[in-house]
Amino acid sequence: MAANAKSPELCPSIRIPISIPPNSPPLPHTASTLTNSQKPAIMASSPAAKYRGATVEDLDLPPALSISPSTPISTALAMAHDRDYSQLTVTSSTTRALLGYLPVPKIESLLQSSSGNNIRLSDPVSKVMNRFDRKKGNVYKVITPNTALEELEEFLKKEEFAVITDEGRRFVLGVATRGDLEEFTKRRPA
Repeated sequence: MAANAKSPELCPSIRIPISIPPNSPPLPHTASTLTNSQKPAIMASSPAAKYRGATVEDLDLPPALSISPSTPISTALAMAHDRDYSQLTVTSSTTRALLGYLPVPKIESLLQSSSGNNIRLSDPVSKVMNRFDRKKGNVYKVITPNTALEELEEFLKKEEFAVITDEGRRFVLGVATRGDLEEFTKRRPA
């Protein structure tokens, strides 16, 4: 090309008409061709589209706060309120094995009701915690940082929260709730 020759300019606003046969399949949608009212319907139809390959690790969950069964209820409630947690995991003080959890709203309700008169703030957590049933035949779903968010969403349809552990279930790493999934989808660009 000569030094004084102009290169052709591209104009993105020019549309070239094409002819599509009447029986051809519809063209795939792209985010730029969908109206705002169409986007939620497409996204809601597929959890894979909603999470786009994200895993539990992408939720950026705070570390779990685990307490021992001997922790006083008052201490456990104060720790939960300091961190705005609704559940605390209960682990063995010797083996760190997951034993159960402390549902904070339920315990607060028991303390305020007349049926909770035999529960005192000085009592150990073991008196009010929900224990995991470790009998043979009970299989627990292992949720790790590598678990797909679609899988976590399915789990949370039946359960209130998920305890995130390592692959070997030796360490409690975090707790995930439906609210964590909702926050993730809100802060992730469409």
